[in-house]
Amino acid sequence: MLHKTRGIVIRTVKYGDTSVIVSVFTELFGLQSYIVNGVRSQKPKAARGNLLQPGNILDLVVYHNEIKNLQRISEFKLGYIYTSLHFSVAKNTVALYLIELLQKCLKQPEQQLELYYFTENTLQLLDVSTMAVTANLPLYFTLKLGEHLGFRLNGRFSEYSPYLDLQEGTFSYLPPHHPYHLDPESSSLTDQLFQCSEVQHLAGISMNKERRRRLLYAYLDFFRLHLPDFTEMHSPPILHEILDA
Repeated sequence: MLHKTRGIVIRTVKYGDTSVIVSVFTELFGLQSYIVNGVRSQKPKAARGNLLQPGNILDLVVYHNEIKNLQRISEFKLGYIYTSLHFSVAKNTVALYLIELLQKCLKQPEQQLELYYFTENTLQLLDVSTMAVTANLPLYFTLKLGEHLGFRLNGRFSEYSPYLDLQEGTFSYLPPHHPYHLDPESSSLTDQLFQCSEVQHLAGISMNKERRRRLLYAYLDFFRLHLPDFTEMHSPPILHEILDA
């Protein structure tokens, strides 16, 4: 049966001589794998394979069978045309970080509408954002992704709760007796990031590149504490080098 759905390309791998298997985070069915034939040949229509780059947002017509692990795509086209993301090394690197993080976290082929819309919206806002927003976007997305996955932060930073306990996901008066916590300055910045209601407001949160780097690795530790099968990521060192952040 054919279905129309939006989808975000997560990963594309070569299959055979002319085909690819593409992992797509879809609006209707969550994470799905599709085989796409004839997109790596010399024929003119094979150029459409360029649309299957990680991070691209697609309009899809797909065949879907619940008992199959590998589905097929009937039609696909760009659902959103980036104006700057593919031409900006910094924005493209941020997008690849977001996609890699999603890939590490999405395991089951189940519909997750709120997470899908949040991810698509974030990628579109990244495309039109200033560099001040771009630099903080990986931190914001990481915190909010954790919330969508079920381990949100509880409480608020204050003089009475200046330490963020990453193991418990709560702000506390005293530092906990384990290493997974943030100092008061990092805890305050984290609270500001998490409370942002509009991505554009990220531009108003100022920090130096070393603080930003330490925060991102702390947030990834937060994921490891709550997702036992969360594995090492490759994009953060590249991200920090490209953003000088």
